[in-house]
Amino acid sequence: MRNIASGDGVADNVSTPEQIISSSSSNQPTTAAVGGGGKGTGSIDKPVRSESTAGVLFGIGAYGLWGLLPLYFFVLMPASAIEIVANRIVWSLLFCALLITITRAWKTFWAAVKDRSVFGPLALAAGLIAINWLTYTFGVTTGHAVETSLGYFINPLVSVLLGVFVLKEKLRPLQWAAVGIGFVAVGVLTFSYGQLPWIALILAFSFGLYGFVKKRVGPKVDALTSLSVETVVLAPLAAITMVVLGVTGVETLTTLGAGHFWLLVASGVITAVPLLFFGASARRLPMTTIGLLQYFAPVLQFIVALTVFNETMTTARWIGFCVVWLALVLLTIDMLRTTRKNSVLKKKARLAAAQ
Repeated sequence: MRNIASGDGVADNVSTPEQIISSSSSNQPTTAAVGGGGKGTGSIDKPVRSESTAGVLFGIGAYGLWGLLPLYFFVLMPASAIEIVANRIVWSLLFCALLITITRAWKTFWAAVKDRSVFGPLALAAGLIAINWLTYTFGVTTGHAVETSLGYFINPLVSVLLGVFVLKEKLRPLQWAAVGIGFVAVGVLTFSYGQLPWIALILAFSFGLYGFVKKRVGPKVDALTSLSVETVVLAPLAAITMVVLGVTGVETLTTLGAGHFWLLVASGVITAVPLLFFGASARRLPMTTIGLLQYFAPVLQFIVALTVFNETMTTARWIGFCVVWLALVLLTIDMLRTTRKNSVLKKKARLAAAQ
């Protein structure tokens, strides 16, 4: 199953966070003293456990921030979705420029811009994430936060479909069952909403495609460079949007006081930090663990929508969500079984090679 761990579509771009958050040399597990008759075991296990703990904490930080993002958008109201996203792009670019300067990574950035095999896919990814951000912000600010959480719940199902139709992968029985149940869930939710849950579907497909594109280019570029290139692509349009909003008198950046101004400016940090946390987490943890942590964000979004925004959930919608969750349970079981099976096969292969 492809991209099941994509939180912001960056599961593959994880080198730069190590430079920013900590020294890679001090964070790697110790591999010395392996032949000392068990004496070196503690020196190996302890760093490994420490790395895993740090990875889980970074992952919780990333998905926790993404899950609480609706609260941030709520505080920014009455700013429109378009204004929020435009500010998010412009200030993210400035924040990324600062990080690139601190890490002395300008040479890497310019190399990515000049490389067509990198810049082209990242430009496409930028368009997809812009659609995702606009749809997500629109959903949260117009009373559809529950539906936005649904989009990220069904995103793993979209990743499976991409594996079938784009990568020509063969699905395992549990994956087929999960996809079939997912279609049933969409039908139930269509009935409950009186129309297709288009916000959730746009979020799921735009994010799934974004993750797919990033997967293809991932080995060639790190997380910070990737985000910087994407924001460079989007920044001109975002800047023009901010100017137009200001000229037409509908912008809120400079009209609602210093607090509102700095909250919008902070969108750059709020966009980049979870990405960097996720990169640090993905480097330390197996993809199975990342795949389980990814559900943390939509669960938080769902809870916020019900408890803070007081959005209503009809019986039919509860049924639809429960069907989606059933599909995710099947996907998770399949993922865990496959991981365990592959682990056993690798262990047998190592034992056979040692004989």
